[in-house]
Amino acid sequence: MAILSQDILFKQAVMCYAQKKGVTNAAGKYKTTRRWIYYWLRRYDGTPESLKELSRNPHSHPNQHTAEEIKLIENMRKRNPETGLVEFWVRLCQRGYKRTIPSLYRIMQKMGYFNNKMIKKEKYIPKPYEKMQYPGQRVQIDVKFVLISCTHAFGNINLPQ
Repeated sequence: MAILSQDILFKQAVMCYAQKKGVTNAAGKYKTTRRWIYYWLRRYDGTPESLKELSRNPHSHPNQHTAEEIKLIENMRKRNPETGLVEFWVRLCQRGYKRTIPSLYRIMQKMGYFNNKMIKKEKYIPKPYEKMQYPGQRVQIDVKFVLISCTHAFGNINLPQ
């Protein structure tokens, strides 16, 4: 028997208790909902394997690209390696391609035609901070109007008249 996970062992304990004492009592004891227990009781056949999670992947995909479309894309890309996406799509449509541009982009990305490697930025190196030589060195005051009495207080300052 394969190694059972804690999740499967827990589900099995809940199922056994629910079969003996009832779903409501099992829900109260194991702190789960009755709906969850009913869901697993429908699948439970007495074996732990029946309590495993099933795959959620779809069995088929009806809209996936066909082999002919993929071959057409590969052949066209060999002949037009530098063509942009929209122009490439137009040329494909002229040859019978019926998909949209985003679906073409996705399939070409899966095929490896677009390398989306991020361009590394240069690391920011801060400039060294220049220390002040005297107090008030970096103070700047913009003055729009100066009283004449203030200019006389500082002595002989030549001001344009």
